[in-house]
Formats: sequence, structure tokens, C-alpha cells
Amino acid sequence: MEAGLRRLRNLVQQSRADVIIGKRGVDDGVLREIERRLLDKGVVKVKALKTAVKSTGLDRRSLARLVASRLNAVLLDVRGRTFVLYLPPEERERRLGKSANKPSPKPRHWGRSKHGYSLRGAGRAAHREAR
Repeated sequence: MEAGLRRLRNLVQQSRADVIIGKRGVDDGVLREIERRLLDKGVVKVKALKTAVKSTGLDRRSLARLVASRLNAVLLDVRGRTFVLYLPPEERERRLGKSANKPSPKPRHWGRSKHGYSLRGAGRAAHREAR
């Protein structure tokens, strides 16, 4: 295994699980959430509860392989019922349609001020455009 992937796997193993698969098993909602986090971070730690393994009828490794194959991700590691998925930068760029390393623009939120509602974090020009 490549040294960079090994280091990445070890870093992720020390953190908490990003997504937990529950008793409903591997459904569209879980897959969407895992994919969203993969596109955002590139690596996701997933934990399957005992009930998830039981409801799918698969063993833990097969469940991890199933999720990885559905998302076209790389399965880095399986430890117990926890596994780590990785999405290479080229694949992230292809799915996003832009550079995966570019930060997304800062979101603008409508917030309440003492003078009514205004566009926070945008400055005067953006506030005039919003009117």
C-alpha cells in the first residue's frame, strides 16, 4: 500500500466514525451521506451497527465492499464493523466538475439585525444586489 494512503488510514482510524449505518442497512440516504462526505473530505470512516450487519445478511467485510463498490470508492481498511473509504482526488474532481482542492465560496446568510433582516458576511455591494 502506498505510504500516503497508509498514513491517511492511520489518521482516520484515530478519529470517530463520520457515518453510522443503522438497522435499515445500506439505503439511499446512507449512501448519499457517505458520498457527500467523500466529496467534501475525500476520506470517510463508517461504522456499521450489529443490527445493520444482521439486517443485510452480509458479513462485515462484504458490507464494506458493497458500500465501496456502490460509491466507486477505495476500501482502505476494515477493523471490526468499522471501515474507511477513500475517494482519489481525480475521481472527486470528475464528480464535482471542478478542482477538488479549491475551497467553496463562503455562504451568505440572511440574519436579523437591529434594523431588520440583512445579508450577513456579504458587504454593502452584495446587500444592494439582493434588494
